[in-house]
Amino acid sequence: MPNKSLIVLSLLFFSFSHTRAQDEFNYDESLVPNYSLPDPFVSQQGEVVASIQDWEHQRRVEILRLFEDNVYGQIPGSMDELSFNLVSEDKEAMDGNAHLKEIDIRVARNGGSISMRLILFIPKNAIKPAPVFLLINHRDPENIDPTRKVKMGFWPAEAIVERGFAAATFHVKDVSDDNNDTFKEDILQTLYPEQLERENGMRGLGAWAWGAMRAMDYFETDPQIDAKKGAVVGHSRGGKASLWTGAQDARWAITISNNSGCGGAALSRRRFGETIRRINTNFPYWFTDNFDQYNDQEDLLPLDQHLLIASIAPRAVYVASASEDQWADPKGEYLSLVLGTRVHREIFQMNGNLPADLPEVESPIHLPYAGHHIREGKHNLTPYDWEQYMDFASRLYGLANE
Repeated sequence: MPNKSLIVLSLLFFSFSHTRAQDEFNYDESLVPNYSLPDPFVSQQGEVVASIQDWEHQRRVEILRLFEDNVYGQIPGSMDELSFNLVSEDKEAMDGNAHLKEIDIRVARNGGSISMRLILFIPKNAIKPAPVFLLINHRDPENIDPTRKVKMGFWPAEAIVERGFAAATFHVKDVSDDNNDTFKEDILQTLYPEQLERENGMRGLGAWAWGAMRAMDYFETDPQIDAKKGAVVGHSRGGKASLWTGAQDARWAITISNNSGCGGAALSRRRFGETIRRINTNFPYWFTDNFDQYNDQEDLLPLDQHLLIASIAPRAVYVASASEDQWADPKGEYLSLVLGTRVHREIFQMNGNLPADLPEVESPIHLPYAGHHIREGKHNLTPYDWEQYMDFASRLYGLANE
């Protein structure tokens, strides 16, 4: 039976030893303060949420509104025109194994317009239509080179195609530059300038989520793509955006957060590694203005990141960490997954339980509704991570090539 009050964390989890010491940041598990978390099953009015109807129509709605108002800002949906233009294709890409399409997604509103370039490799020798992975790319564009003259483990498109998945990506610069001086110049100033005047208006991460949603708009029109089997993937800041995408847009079957840390999967109240103050200071353009009021005031938040994961239920969520990435708080990311997916288990009655203790390094866990692994190494998105995501999707979709 769901708890009727705040969840008070008392479980002891395996503690990672910190790899570096900084006076201003905590990497010592013994120094994590006592804290309590908002209960997913109790509404702001104190009403117990025990049914799917209560969850879908009451609690989830208010959770999304809390994140809009306090963390990520609104995601406007209004537009006057949405169109897709195939600007380039190669039906014999990747030595004949893939069909490459480069699509400009054009959105117009109130006399302004922007175009976002979607890169898409569709496997030729696999089930059709193909399930798809979309990467939100914030790194150098060479990581997603459509010519494949440059190949990076950050987006191993060949391996994805070989496994029978379509490999898709876009660069965030097309919707909002990852830069405090220029992040407004794309969709915010051109399409949604009113958002910049609002304390809960859309900012950088929300714009990236908006871009991923436009990619899904395209997938739904392409007969070569199975849009009902779509996974959105993001690393680090992109992982924050992917979680917000999955929470906002129920069309995604899988939401994947890779090393997303503070403002992503990690619990803010733990104050371990990166904090709200530091992230708001270094990257003020990522979050809505209201998030600043929680600098050094995490306990005043009417939410925490486990509720973001909960809001994705019953769709699948995958959270991954790296053993040397203490800045992103692997333990806090796992705690958030365990607590957030209570909704999958207790409201939607989905089978399988995540272990109470933090799993060992490179011991992936794949359940029908959730996945998790901790990779050996540093803050990055690697071929090992992608293999786990593809294994998870293959199992979820019932594909033979798991």
